[in-house]
Amino acid sequence: MSAALPEEASVVVVGGGLTGLASAYELARAGVPDVVLLDRDSFGSGSTSRAAGGVRAMFSDPVNVTLGARSLETFRDFPARFGQEIDYAEVGYLFLLSTPEAVTAFEDAVALQNSLGVPSRMVDVAEARRLSPLIETDGLLAAAFSPTDGHCTPESVVLGYASAARRAGATLLPGRAATGIDVTGGRVTAVHTADGSIRTGAVVCAAGPWSAEVGAWAGVDLPVTPLRRQILVTEPVPGLDPHTPFTIDFATSFYFHREGRGLLMGMSDPEETPGFRLTRSDAWLPRLGEAIERRAPALAGVGVTGGWAGLYEMTPDHNALIGRARDVEGFLYATGFSGHGFLMGPAVGEVVRDLYLGREPLVDVSVFDAGRFEGAAVRPELNVV
Repeated sequence: MSAALPEEASVVVVGGGLTGLASAYELARAGVPDVVLLDRDSFGSGSTSRAAGGVRAMFSDPVNVTLGARSLETFRDFPARFGQEIDYAEVGYLFLLSTPEAVTAFEDAVALQNSLGVPSRMVDVAEARRLSPLIETDGLLAAAFSPTDGHCTPESVVLGYASAARRAGATLLPGRAATGIDVTGGRVTAVHTADGSIRTGAVVCAAGPWSAEVGAWAGVDLPVTPLRRQILVTEPVPGLDPHTPFTIDFATSFYFHREGRGLLMGMSDPEETPGFRLTRSDAWLPRLGEAIERRAPALAGVGVTGGWAGLYEMTPDHNALIGRARDVEGFLYATGFSGHGFLMGPAVGEVVRDLYLGREPLVDVSVFDAGRFEGAAVRPELNVV
């Protein structure tokens, strides 16, 4: 039997992926009473549990670097902090570069990352092959590597945060979809569900691909578009090095990392169009096969055991939307991560907490205000896969 819907809350978080759960946990842990989280389905069932599980600080924007690095601290210490094992593998991220322009861009990004304490470095082709023995180096000019990045299991992270949020006093309601938001006199006053309404003065929109609709309920423009991405899992790979890094061919976006005795792999599809499709399609497989043949031909004969489709929550500049609505008091948002929401979730939860409490957050996210698209303040993230 589902829990009763509270009549009132200090803050209602809409969305039970990692960003929403981390926000609810941090708010409740900071002493905010009556934190309520609503999710239309089970926790993490939207984008979080369909993510590839990569966690990194290798970005080209300083805010993203800082959010990634802060989150890495949490992932590394997760069992001690939350009492939950997440299979964190600190194997590093390796970007394979095949154009002079990409090499220059990553040299600049590595310099930025180093200035912010991230131990990334440029490596030559021979070292790239040593780090990731499955790759074919033909056409490569260089690579960028950060040894402190890696991957973990999203479902376990979700479970850890959900349990901790409840222990901290938050009320979590899976299977309870928000259906509307009341705004009276320019401020949030209630959130509606099919089972009734919750009086509240604050809402956190962490609804991922569905955030544009949630924002529209309150009259807030959140330019988030859903885009399907697909992932495959292979059969066991003979002789697979357990230290294989999360390897990305930057030119094609083809990537892979160890998943048990096999590999998890994926690639963006340039022919994919926006929408909420979650069924798998074979249309992208010939392009994936070409990328495999070129960059990791040893994998061409490895069988596939399964896979899934998930949704990226895309913004026009591939950067997140984090902040407070300018014209609606009490409406906060943390969404539009364009594939990076899982890996930034722990830090973003802290930022949301501080924004709600009126404190200076650990990183200045004002550049991610949703209003930036009204002018010329767009700052694209380049390290997107």
